[in-house]
Amino acid sequence: MEKQESEEVKIPEVLPLLPVRDVVVYPFMIIPLFVGREMSVKAVDSALAGDRMILLATQHEIGEEDPTPDKIYEVGTVAMIMRMLKLPDGRVKILVQGLSKARITEYVTEKPFHTVRIEKMVDTPLQDVSLETEALVRTVREQLTKVIELGKQVSPEVMVILENIQDPGSMADLIASNLGLKVADAQLLLEMSEPVMRLTKVNEFLNREVELLSVQAKIQSAAREEMGKNQREYYLREQMRAIQQELGDGEGKEDIAEIRKAIETAKMPEASQKEALKQLNRLENMHPDAGEAGIIRTYLDWLVELPWSKSSRDSLDIVRAKEILDDDHYYLDKIKERILEFLAVRKLKKKMKGPILCFVGPPGVGKTSLGKSIARAMNRKFVRISLGGVRDEAEIRGHRRTYIGALPGRIIQGMKQAGTNNPVFMLDELDKLGYDYKGDPSSALLEVLDPEQNHSFSDHYINMPFNLSNVMFIATANQIDPVPSALRDRMEVINLAGYTEEEKLEIARRYLVPRQIKENGLKAKDISFEDDAIREIITKYTREAGLRNLEREIGTVCRKVARKVAEGGTRTVKIAAKNLHTFLGAPKYLREEDLDKNEVGVVNGLAWTPVGGEILHIEATLMKGKSALTLTGQLGDVMKESVQAAHSYIRAHADILHINPDFFQDHEIHVHVPAGAIPKDGPSAGVAMTTALVSVLTRIPVKKDVAMTGEVTLRGKVLPIGGLKEKILAAVRSRMRMVIIPEQNKKDLEDIPAEILKKVKIVPVHDVSEVLKLALEKFPPPAPSTPKEPAKKPRSGEATPKVLMRPRKEISAGARG
Repeated sequence: MEKQESEEVKIPEVLPLLPVRDVVVYPFMIIPLFVGREMSVKAVDSALAGDRMILLATQHEIGEEDPTPDKIYEVGTVAMIMRMLKLPDGRVKILVQGLSKARITEYVTEKPFHTVRIEKMVDTPLQDVSLETEALVRTVREQLTKVIELGKQVSPEVMVILENIQDPGSMADLIASNLGLKVADAQLLLEMSEPVMRLTKVNEFLNREVELLSVQAKIQSAAREEMGKNQREYYLREQMRAIQQELGDGEGKEDIAEIRKAIETAKMPEASQKEALKQLNRLENMHPDAGEAGIIRTYLDWLVELPWSKSSRDSLDIVRAKEILDDDHYYLDKIKERILEFLAVRKLKKKMKGPILCFVGPPGVGKTSLGKSIARAMNRKFVRISLGGVRDEAEIRGHRRTYIGALPGRIIQGMKQAGTNNPVFMLDELDKLGYDYKGDPSSALLEVLDPEQNHSFSDHYINMPFNLSNVMFIATANQIDPVPSALRDRMEVINLAGYTEEEKLEIARRYLVPRQIKENGLKAKDISFEDDAIREIITKYTREAGLRNLEREIGTVCRKVARKVAEGGTRTVKIAAKNLHTFLGAPKYLREEDLDKNEVGVVNGLAWTPVGGEILHIEATLMKGKSALTLTGQLGDVMKESVQAAHSYIRAHADILHINPDFFQDHEIHVHVPAGAIPKDGPSAGVAMTTALVSVLTRIPVKKDVAMTGEVTLRGKVLPIGGLKEKILAAVRSRMRMVIIPEQNKKDLEDIPAEILKKVKIVPVHDVSEVLKLALEKFPPPAPSTPKEPAKKPRSGEATPKVLMRPRKEISAGARG
């Protein structure tokens, strides 16, 4: 019998090799294997054709389809194929039993399958069972029992077999084959030939498995407890919801989860998110018909829709930005340069505060449209709010939620409209803000327009800080004077002067005419504007510093041509100066007639108006009568004081001007500034008033082609004025040869185009005597040849002439001298 068994287990030296994946087969182990690779199927067929023995060796990598000898472990298990079943998909299922461990000593063939020469491996014989070995066997059994108790799935038959095994090597192989070890660990055990050492290693693996299963059990227990708690809460909430629905209290609470999700995705600051969740919890526990529920819901809607952390990416291509600004606007070089500087700094420094600019200029010069171009050049959103007529502080800061119908202020509303936290935000008509008993809106803007404070702007409605430091604020105003000084100090003021005639002509060519042709349904072949026609519209049909009326008149011409085209006209209509009146009628504005000769007491003064500069013909005349100084032409207080200062200067310098000091006692002086219906004010007509009075008192004519501007002091000093560019443009339009300006205004000549300065001679002065030398036909005047009149004794109270003033009319739009 023993001889027969030994013959049955006799192992040949050369066997076919079956590489197996993700499993290590031990001796006496019975396991099913699926064989699908062609070379593996051929190895199985070869074994079945022989003595049914095959070597099972594990390959290093699971995904290797055609493993080479260096990719297969050297030690494997010789197995007997007990059964074989061919599957419909071409694979083979075999049932194998391990017989003995073997080492590969040589690969005999590799095609069509591996055949190897093997060397049988036998465990080291155990001399006797020591106490340590017996203790190790017991410990291993106990550890395996713990593993099974902690949830490890082990077949009961294995435990029965294990009770009857005393050999340490066989016990180690049996446990290792059922423990689910990693391939590397299982292969390590297979290659160990010392039974006690192998069992010791198995004991280490069991200890680790016990620890892992213990931790896993704790995690599962905690998860079950949490799951049970959550299920309990869910069950109770469902019961509460059912009860509320029965009572009619559950309506309107379906979207609480959606609001909670929206709060989480809004990425608010931590404090804001905490407040939002607090309000949401209040809403959740509140009856939907409660008065405060709608208020809280609206409040939460505002919170989740604000762009707390959403921003647009700036386009930092300086060249492209310059092209966009040049395409959208002609001239305005200073503003374009400032925007490009901001982009350059933004490109070099990632974190920077947004600038706060204030564009100041007359209507129609492109302040608002320039803001849109800046946003387009920077690839930012554009938001505009108009502040004209705003008189309530709550318009800026919002109302508190305690008021019915409360909403955030216009700043927060604009941020919601933009959808990003770094838009270009335009505050239009800043100088038109009002104030009343409800508060001062301009004071509320102090925090908005302060780069050191607006990172934590607090709206009364939101009642939490909102970061405005990334916003690029642009304010616009027609005049800077009405803007409070504290607010003005927080902004970088950029002045936009009116356009010159040449600039208007170029803008009309590039932008206005093509836009009006398109808006009125015409094509370029239907109408053409000649330059002289556009100049005629500029000078005789409009009077403005901007371009609105110019575009309106061009649109009128286009509409009339559109009618002709619609009626069947096919010829191109050419608009020239000679036929312009057929489209626009008689000219609306005619230039004030130029002086045809030098006259006594008539001076060309210069004035600034909101629509550009104007020439003022200041007239003075002398008549017999009581000592008096009469002023007419709706002059403001400052301009009246300028006449009085000029009068006092002349009386103080009567000897130099060769004027009899007693002359003023028997003569009345009348100063008039046409047009009389237009209010005028400002100190800059002082030199013109002085020149007119000196001319009329000395009877020396004033040069007709000289214009002047400047404030005068009692000492005869000429002080600087504003609006120089507009005044010089007015002088050029009136064909003046010379313009006299204060010496301190020479710096302002840089803002005036070079082609304008070529058309007129600019003479800076610092004293009235210089003005008189330039403006009068001759100066100083000759000494009088007639004897002086006897001086009359001045009557009491008449040492200073009386000033007869017409009542002042309060009209806002007027000229400033």
